[in-house]
Amino acid sequence: MILLYVAVAALYAVAAWARWPRSGDVPTRSSWIVAVLPIALALHAVLLVRAIFAPEGVDLSFTHALSLVAGLAALIAWASGLLRLLPRVSGVILPMAAVAVLLPLLATSPHRFPYADAPWATVHIAVALIAYALFVVAALQAVMLTGVERQVRGGLATTGGPTPPLLTLERYLFRLIGAGFALLTLALASGFIFSEQLFGKPVTFTHKNVFSVAGWLVFATLLFGRARYGWRGRTALKWILAGTLMLVLGYLGSKFVTEVLLHR
Repeated sequence: MILLYVAVAALYAVAAWARWPRSGDVPTRSSWIVAVLPIALALHAVLLVRAIFAPEGVDLSFTHALSLVAGLAALIAWASGLLRLLPRVSGVILPMAAVAVLLPLLATSPHRFPYADAPWATVHIAVALIAYALFVVAALQAVMLTGVERQVRGGLATTGGPTPPLLTLERYLFRLIGAGFALLTLALASGFIFSEQLFGKPVTFTHKNVFSVAGWLVFATLLFGRARYGWRGRTALKWILAGTLMLVLGYLGSKFVTEVLLHR
């Protein structure tokens, strides 16, 4: 099984190398290279299902949660066509997935809860994790898009072959943010309203909840500013990065502190 983890990480690394633009040329698209990333994603999914789901419950410890978010982010970037539109995104998101897929090998204290007794809690967590992955992809795209915009304004040629118009990429970016915001809203609303039914206890203002609500407010402000004032470019980038950071600190950050630093 350890070899399979290493093989998936290697496949992600090969896919990142193959998709990275070189000397202004479009990355190679031979059949075997096109197939590498879907194979990596499929095998990553198999590893996650085997590691997270067991008869005794769901294991969403820090390393598994990080691996799952990274795998979802890579899947979203590939399935949505972002890796084709902005090939440089693959140079960040695929190595990130390659590292994250190896982290569960270091896990020693799984935190399981019985999903058979709480199916809606499992759905709630899944929706939240997909929202986080969407925002991670959006943040990476926003950073790359700012670089492309700087190149265009400076009269420099962009790398990685022809780049779609900036307005097209911006619309694509805000579709990702809109989808992530809708899922995050659903996750937060269900968590606050049905906390006792989902987790067996009333909602409390933990660091996780505070950061999650703060992230939601940041993205709500961004979408309002986009619709009302046409926010874009660096202004939008700052809000996107701030909101994504809040969400990462809220979920993965709290898990890191609790499980890795405090060993609880």
